[in-house]
Amino acid sequence: MMSTSRIIGSMVAPTRKKSMVASHHQNEITNGNSNSHSHSHSPPKTNAKIVKAQQERKRLSSVIVEDGIEYNKKARKVHKEIFDHPDTIQSAGSNSDTEAPLFDPDCDPDHPKKVTYPEISSAAFVIKNGVQRTPCPRSLQLSQKFEMDLYFKKEYLQVTGSFKERGARYALSRLNADQKSHGVIAASAGNHALALSYHGQQMGIPVTVVMPVIAPLMKIQFCRSLGANVILKGETILIAKEYALKHAAENHLKYINGYDAVDILAGQGTIGSEILEQVPDVDAILVPVGGGGLIAGIAVAVKTVKPDVKIYGIEAETCPSFSEALKAGKPIGVTNRSSVADGLAVPTVGGNSLVTAESLVDKMILVNEESIALSILRLMEVEKAVVEGGGAVGLAAILSDKVPELKGKKVVSILSGGNIDTTVLGRSIERGLAVDGRLVRLEVVVSDRPGGIAELTTTLAHLGASIKDIFHERAWISADVFSVKVKVVIETRGRDHVQEIEEALKKIYSNVALM
Repeated sequence: MMSTSRIIGSMVAPTRKKSMVASHHQNEITNGNSNSHSHSHSPPKTNAKIVKAQQERKRLSSVIVEDGIEYNKKARKVHKEIFDHPDTIQSAGSNSDTEAPLFDPDCDPDHPKKVTYPEISSAAFVIKNGVQRTPCPRSLQLSQKFEMDLYFKKEYLQVTGSFKERGARYALSRLNADQKSHGVIAASAGNHALALSYHGQQMGIPVTVVMPVIAPLMKIQFCRSLGANVILKGETILIAKEYALKHAAENHLKYINGYDAVDILAGQGTIGSEILEQVPDVDAILVPVGGGGLIAGIAVAVKTVKPDVKIYGIEAETCPSFSEALKAGKPIGVTNRSSVADGLAVPTVGGNSLVTAESLVDKMILVNEESIALSILRLMEVEKAVVEGGGAVGLAAILSDKVPELKGKKVVSILSGGNIDTTVLGRSIERGLAVDGRLVRLEVVVSDRPGGIAELTTTLAHLGASIKDIFHERAWISADVFSVKVKVVIETRGRDHVQEIEEALKKIYSNVALM
């Protein structure tokens, strides 16, 4: 059985820790002096401790999707045993090497909490002078194209580029004096870390963010420039979260979950209240879904006031964690594949978010990578908006004809963030152009006599195509030795233009293929 002092140091709620730290420290001094006259507070590591540290590193490096669920179950069991049966816990000074697992008491899937409309109203009042009231204009061109009144709620215009500021601001405002003095900590790969860092600086609250080593360098540097203490730990957000919880327990910091804490949900819900003020007769709202905090808050805010408004959740098909959780009736881990909508890649949704939103969401929609890339391109060209993949999924659902029932309706799509990496943006534009038929790859077999390739390029020029890349090969062609296969990447005006080019080339060459 583990020692009381070690368990309490890791497991107690933040409001109880301060009173127990002194006792814990005294126990360490007393136990240390009983066996030695040394006054050193940092004894050298024993072989057993070194082996234990190596085992811990090995365990952290092998975390998988399901670990988070099993880990929390074990944590809750131990946490309950400690406070239900304190008399069974061994006294301080035990030789047990068993450590209590870490646990976030604000986000317990076995005892989930629902966010309420009064909490969202309170959040709206508290944060109104600290965050941007973002515009929600109608898109003229896209409304005409898709035969609906389409509005965009532009949350990417927040100072740090995402809706996360709302929940972060409200969560920080809810801290007590002791928590504000010690500071907060969070595990995040980007937007939540940025939001906490900025508003922590504005409110004079120390902020520590634990980010996986794969987090974009731009976001890491931005957090540091905002005065946050940035710790890079692990290759996944699960490892970063585990380290953050441990660091919180050891340093008396308040851990703030970026997508499941009730205060976070209440802050995100203020978007729904603003939409109802800006588009009073809205028929449906398209909400990006990752961990579930955004859709949970918005659904409560909107459905409480106008129950007939449809709430559609949009996920990337590479990580359908919320859809699967709705089917199972509880949060479950899913396999997460890489996606341009990396901000939505949460393998296990929050328990508070799920229990809040499950009865309020009218439809869940999955969109593929091609449609997300195309929507990023469309928003740049039409709305002059640079939006990250997670923020573009609402338009992606419309582009891929997943919501035909919304034609003729008033629809709001939430552009949740604009923190897209420049290299990802470049790739998304090219992918979008290819999906749109404006970037095409051709293979044409032409004569290898002098002037054969020149004739092809001249023909393409006369047809109005711009050559982006060209490559030819002889060794792997099955035609005669006097022919050459030419691979050409061309820019076109669209699918009709591509068809025109293909038909013209086939009149000249017998072997033409579009890739």
